[in-house]
Amino acid sequence: MKSLRCTLGVVTGFCLVCLVSPGLRAQNQNPSSTAGTTAELTQRLEDLQKQIDRPQAELASARLQLKGFSEPAGAAASVPVPGAAEAAASPVVSKAESAPPASSPGLMKTLLGSTSLSGFVDGYYGYNFEHPRVNAPSVLLGNPGTGLSGLRAFDSPYNQFSLNAVELILDKPPDANTNRIGYHVAVGFGNAMNVVGSTEPGGLGYAQYLKEAYGSYLAPVGKGLQIDFGKFVTQHGAEVIESKDNWNYSRGILFTYAIPFYHFGLRTKYVFNDQYQFSAYLVNGWNNIVDNNTGKTVGLQFGWNPNKKIAVIQNYMVGPEEASNNSTVRQLWDTVVTYSPTGKLSFILNYDYGRGDRMAVLANPVWWTGGAGYVRYQFSNNYALATRYEYYNDHFGFTTGTGQHINEFTGTFERKIHGSFITRLEYRRDIASRPSLYKGTTPVNYQDTLAAGLIYTFDTREAQ
Repeated sequence: MKSLRCTLGVVTGFCLVCLVSPGLRAQNQNPSSTAGTTAELTQRLEDLQKQIDRPQAELASARLQLKGFSEPAGAAASVPVPGAAEAAASPVVSKAESAPPASSPGLMKTLLGSTSLSGFVDGYYGYNFEHPRVNAPSVLLGNPGTGLSGLRAFDSPYNQFSLNAVELILDKPPDANTNRIGYHVAVGFGNAMNVVGSTEPGGLGYAQYLKEAYGSYLAPVGKGLQIDFGKFVTQHGAEVIESKDNWNYSRGILFTYAIPFYHFGLRTKYVFNDQYQFSAYLVNGWNNIVDNNTGKTVGLQFGWNPNKKIAVIQNYMVGPEEASNNSTVRQLWDTVVTYSPTGKLSFILNYDYGRGDRMAVLANPVWWTGGAGYVRYQFSNNYALATRYEYYNDHFGFTTGTGQHINEFTGTFERKIHGSFITRLEYRRDIASRPSLYKGTTPVNYQDTLAAGLIYTFDTREAQ
């Protein structure tokens, strides 16, 4: 465009010079012919101006048609050009008219419309003062002599940098106003996923990295009855698999031995109001996608929030859990009470009692029980201190492999950096009534550990 303008300007100037110069020479040579020469010059100028206006008008028309492609809208109107009004009157096809019609939302767009993406990376360095080289008897702790701490779920490897978990979560809750269909998918990798899948009847590699995957439907019943089907984590206990959502970095004894990790089956949930909610589910059993018998396990949960400071959750589960045996029924009672008297101070109490399974050497059913207390103080948005005390009684050794009762104390200091990085420094001491732990290769009844954890989190909902 700029080169065309320059060319027109040069041509115009050259023509003017050619026209004016002979007139001036004639005027100087013959003064009596000035009037005739002036009239002839004026006519030539008018003809030349018309010739100049025509390409400039065509140029303006081209600019109007190309303004959506090569120049910002309104650029042609910002510079007055002779003949532009006539050129603008010519028909011009706009981008909106030339664009294909928008297609209607498809099924995938409907399903993925409000999907959020979140996740985290969780790693730590652990140190065990006893340097055990033989592991305590437990299905969770791997092969002897590999340098693992006893009585631990996810932080058993010590004296090394360890990857606890990497997790990605796609979540779309169902909504009565937009779409009643939703889903939740969580994919995880790391030591945590290895431990969670260690007792799966289908084998360690059977959906090992699929921590959760279920579809949801919000049925138009009352205020909305949510129905989920698939694999989901257990509703029992005060702690969860993700470190970032717990107060301490390591998982407690109750989380490791008293309750299941996950279930596969059907779950329903109904929220009556701000104070009461109820959930019921029918699943294959404890920690199994592939069922180990033909019986099914029933679970019930009741939630009560009398006010904004107190929350009470009561869980009950019953069903056959032994392989190829539907006659022996396991039961589990789990109670969690949360109390937050202030915005900075919070307490949690957790109690578990299980019974019903039979061991070959015993005529009567076995039982296990335990309790845990948590205290957390939030100094500021970035600093917090949490403590935990637990007592666990595995009288018959059904869950830990040794008939014993265990005391455990944990202190955790937390610091957040820029909101997305969570750092935790933790000290923990385990004391057992039997020498089921190790100092080197010598059986002892105690264990002291340190852990420094670093967790990076992200959530697309926080950017909205």
